[in-house]
Amino acid sequence: MTQSNNPASRRGVIGAGLSFAAAATALPAMGGSAHAAQPPSSGTKTTPGDGTITTKDGTRIFYKDWGTGQPIVFHHGWPLSADDWDAQMLFFLQQGYRVIAHDRRGHGRSSQTDTGNDMDTYAADVAALAAHLNLRNAIHVGHSTGGGEVARYVGRYGANGRVAKAVLIGAVPPIMLKTPANPGGLPIEVFDGLRAGLAANRAQFYHDVPAGPFYGFNRPGAKISEGIIDNWWRQGMMGGAKAHYDCIKAFSETDFTEDLKKIDVPVLVMHGNDDQIVPIADSAPLTVKLLKKGTLKVYDGFPHGMATTHADIINQDLLAFFKA
Repeated sequence: MTQSNNPASRRGVIGAGLSFAAAATALPAMGGSAHAAQPPSSGTKTTPGDGTITTKDGTRIFYKDWGTGQPIVFHHGWPLSADDWDAQMLFFLQQGYRVIAHDRRGHGRSSQTDTGNDMDTYAADVAALAAHLNLRNAIHVGHSTGGGEVARYVGRYGANGRVAKAVLIGAVPPIMLKTPANPGGLPIEVFDGLRAGLAANRAQFYHDVPAGPFYGFNRPGAKISEGIIDNWWRQGMMGGAKAHYDCIKAFSETDFTEDLKKIDVPVLVMHGNDDQIVPIADSAPLTVKLLKKGTLKVYDGFPHGMATTHADIINQDLLAFFKA
């Protein structure tokens, strides 16, 4: 493995978004209501190993909770579920850690909510889960949209010994959308294209994304795994269309700058320089500059879904960071 700081091309994510925009008329962006930064009350764990909590607004959040030891909380990307962390959950369970992963509201086995699909609420849901499980000295690992969720959760709720370290993998912070303050971001037409593709034919859309740019399977010579593509599709179709539609706005338009500045625990920022979903130039290098204790690790030629395609390498680097 070599490291490189060469920016990845934006053509992959732009092409994916615009191609779906051409296929259907984009619906207007929809937002959710924000919650104050106070951990909401939760329900009760139902069975050993997995369970649910119920948040203040009645949303049921599904989670897995395996093992003992220092807790690691995994935050999945859009539009997936806790199952996207299988390779990490099994590995770190065997290393003696307590491993926890939840399905974000509107995703996987959690409630298919039509409200609250925004970063403030996502972070509040995590705070409710952490309070319910009484997590202390936890390590929070987020991929893509989950990296944004980690940034907001740790920035707002990570004090008082709740969080020991954090990891952002191919993560969306500081902000994906092109704005006057973020001229290197992606234009709104990209995200309108994603919304259009989802609204027009979600089942086909959720096949085309993993079969193409998400895992780099559209690159010459790529070793394509139909199982990985099918598993992405399975996870995506478990969730709710409305929640997934709203989440595009949440992951693309949320500005995490102030969250990153507040984080005072060590953070490892991991990013592939062939990430076609979250181009590296406007994400990881900017994120690490905002962190008090940030470390950037760039993976030459790795795709957005590198925690799956290169789990052996990613897991060892995570383990080294956890033990440092």
